[in-house]
Amino acid sequence: MQNQTQGKIFPGFKGIFLLLIFFSFSSIAVAQDKVTVRGTVVDDTGIPLPGATILETGTTNGVVTDFDGNFNIEISSLSSTLTISYIGYETKTIEASANINTITLNLDTAALDEVVVIGYGQSRQRDLTGSVSAIDLDDIESQPASNIGDALQGRAAGVQVITSGQPGNNPTIRIRGIGTIGNNDPLIVVDGVPLNGGLNQVNMQDVASMQILKDASATAIYGSRGANGVVIITTKRGKDGVGQLTLDIFSGIQEPTNMIDVLNAQQFGQLSNEMLAAGGFPTNPDFADPIALGAGTDWLDALFTTGHQNNVTLAYSNRNEASNVYTSLNVFDQSGIIINNNYRRYIFQLNSDTDVNERLRFGNSLKVNHDIKEQGEMNITGAILSLPTQPIYREDGDFSGPIGQPIYSGDVENPIGKANIVDNTTKGYNLQGNVFGELDIFKNFTYKSLFGAEANFWFGRTWSPAYSWDTDIAPNAYLFESSNRSVTLLWDNTLTYNKEFDNGSSVTAVVGTSAQENEFKFLSGSVQNFPSESTQQINNGIELPTINGSGSEWAIFSYFARVQLDYLDKYYLTGTVRRDGSSRFGEGNKYGTFPSASAAWRISDEDFLKDSNSISELKLRLGYGITGNQEIGNYAFASAYNTNVYNFNDNFVTAAVPTTLPNTNVQWESQKQYNIGLDATLFNRAVDFKVDVYRKDTEDMLVPQSVPVTSGYSDIYVPYINAGAIRNQGVEAIVTTYNFAREDFSWSTDYVFTYNDNEVININSDTPLTTGGIGLNYNLARIQPGYPVNVFYGFVQEGIFQTQAEVDNAAVQSPGTNPATSTAPGDIRFKDLNNDGRITDDDRTFIGNPNPDFTFSLNNTLRYKNFDLSIFFQGVYGNDIFNANRLYTESMSVTTNQSVAVLDRWRGPGTSNTMPRAVFGDPNNNTRPSTRYIEDGSYLRLRNVNLGYNLPVESFGDNIFSSAKIYLAGQNLFTITDYSGFDPEVGPNGIDNNIYPVTRNFTVGINLGF
Repeated sequence: MQNQTQGKIFPGFKGIFLLLIFFSFSSIAVAQDKVTVRGTVVDDTGIPLPGATILETGTTNGVVTDFDGNFNIEISSLSSTLTISYIGYETKTIEASANINTITLNLDTAALDEVVVIGYGQSRQRDLTGSVSAIDLDDIESQPASNIGDALQGRAAGVQVITSGQPGNNPTIRIRGIGTIGNNDPLIVVDGVPLNGGLNQVNMQDVASMQILKDASATAIYGSRGANGVVIITTKRGKDGVGQLTLDIFSGIQEPTNMIDVLNAQQFGQLSNEMLAAGGFPTNPDFADPIALGAGTDWLDALFTTGHQNNVTLAYSNRNEASNVYTSLNVFDQSGIIINNNYRRYIFQLNSDTDVNERLRFGNSLKVNHDIKEQGEMNITGAILSLPTQPIYREDGDFSGPIGQPIYSGDVENPIGKANIVDNTTKGYNLQGNVFGELDIFKNFTYKSLFGAEANFWFGRTWSPAYSWDTDIAPNAYLFESSNRSVTLLWDNTLTYNKEFDNGSSVTAVVGTSAQENEFKFLSGSVQNFPSESTQQINNGIELPTINGSGSEWAIFSYFARVQLDYLDKYYLTGTVRRDGSSRFGEGNKYGTFPSASAAWRISDEDFLKDSNSISELKLRLGYGITGNQEIGNYAFASAYNTNVYNFNDNFVTAAVPTTLPNTNVQWESQKQYNIGLDATLFNRAVDFKVDVYRKDTEDMLVPQSVPVTSGYSDIYVPYINAGAIRNQGVEAIVTTYNFAREDFSWSTDYVFTYNDNEVININSDTPLTTGGIGLNYNLARIQPGYPVNVFYGFVQEGIFQTQAEVDNAAVQSPGTNPATSTAPGDIRFKDLNNDGRITDDDRTFIGNPNPDFTFSLNNTLRYKNFDLSIFFQGVYGNDIFNANRLYTESMSVTTNQSVAVLDRWRGPGTSNTMPRAVFGDPNNNTRPSTRYIEDGSYLRLRNVNLGYNLPVESFGDNIFSSAKIYLAGQNLFTITDYSGFDPEVGPNGIDNNIYPVTRNFTVGINLGF
């Protein structure tokens, strides 16, 4: 076989070698007939352009200009043409001649003239005065994702995106920090209509542009809904030319980025014996020889699986002089990395525009969405804690449960069984869209009326059958069903004035009104015990029926105006004001006014910089504005009532009981924001740079009011009052460098950096607000003036007691002399902060900050001929994570499995100073929230790698394809972090508690144009 292989290979090498010799001689022969062409390349002001590329058109023969813009190139003949290119300038093709004196390249203003959507209007990129990030869709289209929010991560400065690996879930988006203890979600506007549903209702292939409005001067046009920033998404319209049909397909697999290692059966048997003996209990006789237990059951391996995702988008677009149309159909199917966890989505998009005549236009944007989420009971922590000594199935094929005494067998429900038999399904039916008309009523005046609607209907169903798994018994089946409806209507009217003057100046003004209302209703019911589990309907259940239902309404009416002045294309001024009236506030505070002003100065057009060789563009921006936040709930101004049944003289009487004190003075949360920005293009457009410095002060933040019990109202369900304040201030920057550009090869790099400092200023009380609850009466975080929001609060670990003498000489933690019931060697030493000789709740302090110091990303894009490669890194630095999973996986105090970290537990003096002893019952309360569970959440992640190849469509013949591209992509390929959990990307509160981990994805895709 070896000889046969060599016989097949070496003749090929010989043929290649002969071909190389042939082409070498041919090139020598051709070179003898070459002619030399000389010349100079300058810009439109006569300044030489060093590093400009001169290529003999249609070949790879090329040179670059020297420092003075001069070049000489040998070409095949004077009948050839030359292609001259330079970053930031328009490419020029000329006929060759022996002596070319000067070649002038004109500035390419396409990027500066790019139109961005800014809310109720548009603006050129070069004319912006506020802080607006326009997302490069070429970058995110190379990242196959089910949700456009996931692809947004790391692409815009000042924007933090926290993704989820769970199918169908939406990412968490934070713009310029956390500005309230309430709702921090930005306003999302799709085709002019605010979106109440999630971004998973938007097909990424349908998106034409995406802008993020960050500072108050940009968001004030949205008034009371602009405090958390605004994400504006515009979907595609028909394109000029012949009709085009496109087909985008990708398919991939998913897996966890990291797995937690847990004890095998032998290791658990040894731990159990040690733990029970230390607690004064007899050990499990079945664990007398732990070695004989072997490896046992790997519950995590049974719970996790390889996930799959498939996406298909078929789209058609066309445009002629009078109309255009874009329509698409998207099907997305995803199975998660946990068994029986699936998501399917169908989206139909239809956009059209029609010009009735030169003055009147009509159009629409319509999106219809249907999605299905299916999952069993997902209990990752349960799979970690399940005993490796217990099988998943019994010999009869049924799922297993604990057998014997709980002290030996535990009480963890079979997580694989529950994942298989429990059925949680949510079906959503969503419609979002608008119809609009535009009329040029006078010269320079355009009136537009838009009617929008969003209707969301979703139906939930949970079915859990009866089962008997050894000692784990559910005698009755359970069924829960819910029906939800949310309908939002919108009517916007605007009048726009746009005038351009001969000297390059312009003025654009818009005035308008907006009316929006929403109605929400839900109804739910549950029942247990079914005579036959094949009849899974509410009316077939027998026991414990429940019914619940409610509804709410809100409405908002607004006036707004904006004026944009451009003087000489050099000095810019923007003023905005919006007045909102909302049903969510009391009679005296229903209306709020939100003004903003911003200015910009294009310094590069001044005489003292016009001739600069290093500065192509330089613009200074200043802005100030006030925005609001109306996401406070619908009835904060009113009293809340509960219905109770009372027994009076053996008569049952129903009564409405007030539970929450009304606050008729509740008003808007307001936010004052200052912004200074600098935009620059340097070194003959080789570097683009944008930096913003901001301060964002939230005032009148809603905080809980202290209510005495003597008032007759609840002191738990309390009203919220406008008395809090939070400050965010920071720096954000994005830098793009065009490192190399030739006809066949280019390389550019994007750097994104965000620094944000967060501080609570006031909460109207000296008593901190507790948050971060995880059950077990544990609240892991606090909100307190002088500290960042959601800072972790707990005890400080000072090591491990090694001897009884150390215990005796330390502050009293759990008094006594019996190691099974009191503090003993091997227990954690907690710091006595108040030096009173006792460890109590008064010894707690601030132990960690979940807010990152800064976030960053780095993206490299390389193109060579028909190949393109993007490599995208993203990271977070300086944040802490409270790994709440370790409260259970390292407790060593109850009969549950543990992580392998406990293998380094204390077993005697000097054996460990970080991991305590194993003792049943945990008499020292070693598991209390403390610095033990605080971990560094910093990470650097290879977020996306995409290698694409544009197929030469002419090779298919007969013009079958207008374009064709195949690509390979990988997401979250590796992560550098010290975090010990599944993944460091947890929620904004920094608490990792049974969170569905982010996945590593491998994808192959193809894009075809017909």
